[in-house]
Amino acid sequence: MKYLITLGGALALASCFNTLPPGSDYMAGVGPVHRPTSGGPHHPAPAIPDDISYWDGDGVSGRPLVRINRSEQKAYFYKSGVLVGVSRISSGKEDKGTPPGSYKISQKSKDHKSTLYGVIKDKATGETVNESADIRIDKPGPGQVFYNAPMPNFMRFNDAVGMHTGYLPGYPASAGCVRLPHHMAEKFFANVEIGTPVIVE
Repeated sequence: MKYLITLGGALALASCFNTLPPGSDYMAGVGPVHRPTSGGPHHPAPAIPDDISYWDGDGVSGRPLVRINRSEQKAYFYKSGVLVGVSRISSGKEDKGTPPGSYKISQKSKDHKSTLYGVIKDKATGETVNESADIRIDKPGPGQVFYNAPMPNFMRFNDAVGMHTGYLPGYPASAGCVRLPHHMAEKFFANVEIGTPVIVE
């Protein structure tokens, strides 16, 4: 079933959406495409098998902390110093890298959408005209409409940079944000709080 995603109410997010795999059918039909153990309702499955990610933190209490290792392309989740989860990631590519430093979670948004990045589709046919549109540059033509890029489980930690569900091609590919597999983004989202430390190295 196909339906439209509303455009209102999204917060500006300038650094997360970037190029997509050719023919990825990203946002095909502009609605959820449920793929079990995939990239979630809006994103294709990771390009390489995920034999790294795991979560053992459901029965563990303690203060959360996230450590992002860009060279390993992994995120580590701790509770009071105990490692309870590891996730494969895709961080910012070289020219738009994820900045190193110590940060704190400043916003959580379960159904976040970018107001700057998304896709442009033909209204009549539903066909994608531009699958990597930046609304500041790429304006919809007559009979076309812009749909905001979905970034579920968004956890902002540095201005417009955050962690969220996204496509993992197997290398740094975002415009700054840290993409996680959907099942891991859900676990991280459920276990961080506003003020949770995030260390990017």
